[in-house]
Amino acid sequence: MAAATTGNDDHAPLLSSRLLTRLTVGVAVLASLTVAISVAGRLLGERIALAGHTESTEALDIVIGQDQIRLPANTIRFAEQRQTGRAERVDLYFTWPEMQGYSNAERLRFNDASRPDSLIFLNLSQSTMSRDMSGRLEPIYSHLFDDRPEPGPAGLTLQRIKANSGYGEEVFFTGILQDGSDYAVRCMMPADESQSTSADCQRDIHIGRDLSVLYRFSSRLLPQWQAMETRVRDYLGRSFIENGVASSAARSR
Repeated sequence: MAAATTGNDDHAPLLSSRLLTRLTVGVAVLASLTVAISVAGRLLGERIALAGHTESTEALDIVIGQDQIRLPANTIRFAEQRQTGRAERVDLYFTWPEMQGYSNAERLRFNDASRPDSLIFLNLSQSTMSRDMSGRLEPIYSHLFDDRPEPGPAGLTLQRIKANSGYGEEVFFTGILQDGSDYAVRCMMPADESQSTSADCQRDIHIGRDLSVLYRFSSRLLPQWQAMETRVRDYLGRSFIENGVASSAARSR
């Protein structure tokens, strides 16, 4: 009897059909998990790489105050602002001098803080003052200057502020635009050019019916002040939707 039992055991399958089925199912599940993890990892990696940016060039129609503008989604900095409709403000960013929004090909320029002169930043909001920075130059800012003007870059004049003015270490640069109007920009000049940031200088202008545009840029870009003024105005002037507003906005000073 013992010998017979041993003979039967020698011919029994090493793996039962039930065990084979379980192994097959297990392998399939592991394979599915591997694919899912790979896909999820790739999607997560893409989201991390975008870091809040978008490559979408979908046109968004945004109303700020009395003005309606159409902007590509990839020029808008913050995801929550990338929607059609009414907004109190919109923050934009562009490559300089191309005036292009975010793209994967240019991602290093948008993520590299050591290259502040490769981008400019704009904030659009409804005007709260009757005069823009150029309009405030003569009636307000000129009375704060310490009357010791110095030559600045590309035809600008450096105007230092009186100690008791409340502007701290800020300085102004003033000049004359090609149409003969005044130009003024406030800057916090870095002690060394290597310490420059994308917010060294800021200037606000009025454009359209009631739109205030504050644009910020690195002090390294001061020699290009005239080109920057022109390109900012031209870009936004083309963005107005209503007939006749775009051309007048591009010319307004």
